[in-house]
Amino acid sequence: MAIEEDWRSAPLNKKRKAMLVYATKLTHTPSKMTANDVEQLRAVGFSDRDILDIAEVTAYYAYANRIADGVGVELEPWFND
Repeated sequence: MAIEEDWRSAPLNKKRKAMLVYATKLTHTPSKMTANDVEQLRAVGFSDRDILDIAEVTAYYAYANRIADGVGVELEPWFND
């Protein structure tokens, strides 16, 4: 699937790409998030509630992955299939 290989070049609409840009930045460089990042989501039609949901889901996955990594949880053998 194109989105799994490289979401940036996958055939996604502007709204989905904006969401992924936001989630990627929040994941990799959370200290660099600004009000402009939220404005970019509003500009493509996300409500404030939507933006909160995106931030919460992104943060939850980061949290859960760090807990799993921190206690040595190994990936299931099928994960990379």
